[in-house]
Amino acid sequence: MRTLFINIKELIQIREASVSFLAGAEMKELPTIKNAFLLVENGIIADFGKMANCPTFSVDEIIDATGKMILPSWCDSHTHIVYAGNREGEFVDRINGLSYEEIANNGGGILNSANKLQETSDEELYQQSKVRLEVVIKLGTGAIVSKSGYGLSAAADLNMLR
Repeated sequence: MRTLFINIKELIQIREASVSFLAGAEMKELPTIKNAFLLVENGIIADFGKMANCPTFSVDEIIDATGKMILPSWCDSHTHIVYAGNREGEFVDRINGLSYEEIANNGGGILNSANKLQETSDEELYQQSKVRLEVVIKLGTGAIVSKSGYGLSAAADLNMLR
């Protein structure tokens, strides 16, 4: 399947020239190509560039993206997607003015999260994390680095990594 997106207002996080490393102030830039095209073949970006340079392609579908922006994929380089349960109640407590110390004294906080994780089976951790991962994929994440560490023990962190 070949899909050609044309007349893209801005193709975001795409550079016309390839770079292998960015650091410092360079990372503040959000590169875009204005008035762009994007060719996708079987779910993989095959070509892109300015509309003025768009070659003639034999495609299955053309999508006119006039007035629209496209971000091909997001890379989340730091997330803790593997955990047990959630801490939504603690977030509400913080909004309502409770300190981290007060939340911990009420049974919340990182120690509570670590205990929940240690009590949760590999299979249940997998199922909870799978749901979270499917959500972020639908929101445009194409690559993810999942961090461990919330188990607060080597055994719990190995459980997370499995």
